[in-house]
Amino acid sequence: MTQRLALASARHPMRTILAWVAACLLAVAAIAFLLGDALTSEAEVTNNPESYQAYDLMNERLAGTRTPETDPLTTDVLLVRSSSLGASDPVFEEKVDGLRTELRATPGVLHVADEPSATGERAVAIALGLGGEEAAEEVIQLVDRADEEPFDVTVTGQWLVDRDFNKLSQSDLQEGELKFGLPVALVVLLLVFGAVVAGLIPLLLAIVAILTALGLTALVGSVTDLSLFVVNMLTGMGLALGIDYSLFVISRFREERSSGREKLDAIAASGATASRAVVFSGIAFALAMLGMVLVPDTILRSLALGAILVALTSVAAALTLLPAVLSLLGDRINALKVPFVGRNADRGTGAEGRFWGAIVRWVMRRPVISLVTGTALLLALAAPVLALETGQAGIRTIPDSYPSKAGFIALEEEFGVGTTDSVEVVVDGSVGEPETRAGIERLAGQLRGSRSFRQVSVEYHESENLAVVEALPIGDSRDEAAFAAVRDLRQQEIPGARVLVTGETAEAVDYLALTDKWLPIVLLFVLAMSFLLLTIAFRSLVVPAKAILLNLLSVGAAYGLLVLVFQKGIGNEIFGFQKVEAIEAWVPLFLFAVLFGLSMDYHVFLLSRIRERYGQTGSNDEAVAHGIGSTARLITGAALIIIAVFSGFARGELVMFQQMGFGVAVSLFLDATIVRSVILPASMKLLGDRNWYLPRWLEWLPNLHVEGPKR
Repeated sequence: MTQRLALASARHPMRTILAWVAACLLAVAAIAFLLGDALTSEAEVTNNPESYQAYDLMNERLAGTRTPETDPLTTDVLLVRSSSLGASDPVFEEKVDGLRTELRATPGVLHVADEPSATGERAVAIALGLGGEEAAEEVIQLVDRADEEPFDVTVTGQWLVDRDFNKLSQSDLQEGELKFGLPVALVVLLLVFGAVVAGLIPLLLAIVAILTALGLTALVGSVTDLSLFVVNMLTGMGLALGIDYSLFVISRFREERSSGREKLDAIAASGATASRAVVFSGIAFALAMLGMVLVPDTILRSLALGAILVALTSVAAALTLLPAVLSLLGDRINALKVPFVGRNADRGTGAEGRFWGAIVRWVMRRPVISLVTGTALLLALAAPVLALETGQAGIRTIPDSYPSKAGFIALEEEFGVGTTDSVEVVVDGSVGEPETRAGIERLAGQLRGSRSFRQVSVEYHESENLAVVEALPIGDSRDEAAFAAVRDLRQQEIPGARVLVTGETAEAVDYLALTDKWLPIVLLFVLAMSFLLLTIAFRSLVVPAKAILLNLLSVGAAYGLLVLVFQKGIGNEIFGFQKVEAIEAWVPLFLFAVLFGLSMDYHVFLLSRIRERYGQTGSNDEAVAHGIGSTARLITGAALIIIAVFSGFARGELVMFQQMGFGVAVSLFLDATIVRSVILPASMKLLGDRNWYLPRWLEWLPNLHVEGPKR
């Protein structure tokens, strides 16, 4: 099929290219008219945790009693303080009254409290109800104007934090992809191909794949809301996969041409070998991403969807558009050679590289020592994973220069509470009964005496059989101390009633429980699907088992290094990273799916070359040495491109993206060096022909010849 597609596209190149141009134009129209409305910054889990149950209960019972007029919602807090004036000074009071007046006239401000929510000797806090991030922008501008001597005016809260997190995340992702990853990717492509034209074609293919995938995303988004991060995931993975698949096919085409084949014959041979490996690589990646779709979390599902769609369009472009471009260009693909590196680059993957070939042959002469040393090193790097703690990035991880962080610091300094994210204990039962009411008051008393909470209040709604105990956690609502306090609250019992704990901190606790539960499920699903695919692709039980073990080694080492650098703070300052209490809850799950998908991507391509050589020579040692030595430059270049893209993310200011970028980069680096160049050839040398063992009872499996037909 891949050979027929390649030949059909090469024989009708203009028709194929015009079809892709039409697809891109349709995609642009879908993006322009549909994508904006399809994306949301809101996150939601769909497993109905305790925090959601409590929200539903309050909405159901208190819909008629809690209205914006009778019970205005506080989302943010404005703080006015002075080092020289007291809060009762007439000038200070005039400043506060003036700010209240301006705030009430500000678009998007739904509520301004008449009385201070907290008053200190030289500080006053004003509770605000904002309608969204646009209102937060307006309030920031007002604060900037009002922040003048002798006053220090700051603001923080729900919408301010959301605004700053979104600005930071978009800035970090764009900086990582466009200003760092893309230029470095181009440099790597020029070094790998040794020619400007050959280096630019993969970028063109990646852009086409990204554009068409965005169009498909817009269509899916017209049916269901998607996280705005789907765009960043899609473009990042599109750059990686689009470039990788083009690398494989173009390199094979150049190899076939250098061996004397005619242009169409070379395209056909590439379609029968490299393109076939691309299909299996794409399937392996999509299966890994499918694991994230299982998780009942809208953000992870959106990220998985974006990655799967761009994998499909990348494969489609490599199978059809690329052969058409190669048919038009022919040997002009080697035009504008880069000095020095371009002398022998047009041989593609036909010849072994001296450097990598020497390493592989050295390893295969000492397989036991190499295998033990490489495995021991990765296990040592993975060991710190035993201390892995997951959490959620709170306001403390935002740089001090952002308004919400400045307001948080000021509020915490003055009143010990830096956030408006309250914890709500919802008591469902006969709250008018003496025993139940006594239990509620006992709980409220415990909270007032606790070092973890402030500003405790109790509301009774006897007619609705409901009571709500509300308190503000000390410090950051995402601190580990706040999480522990909520977990303790959930152990409390009140006679004759059901107790549910909700609020922003409780939502975070529920999310941590969700990721902890689903990580092993996703892991087992991806491992099972990958084992099945590789067994069918290579007709061997040993190859998939070994591939999975090697990938687990590199992923485990990445986890261990995350703990070492971010939790333990060893070397974090070298990279400019923050030391934090925990790894972001979604990062281990995301890293496993992405790293496993990308590692399998390279593994399929490498094994297909080894299998092809094995079929030609019948020598396992020769096949391993040639397969690794000839593809090393290509796979190393492909890995470096992804490392560059994700290193760009790691250069950002948001700790969750620092963790994500660092984790992907170090894992792929280890995979492209220690795993592929040391552990893999050593293990294949020791196993010999047993690498391709398939029991007789599985002989019925289809022989798909992922390595291409014998020649």
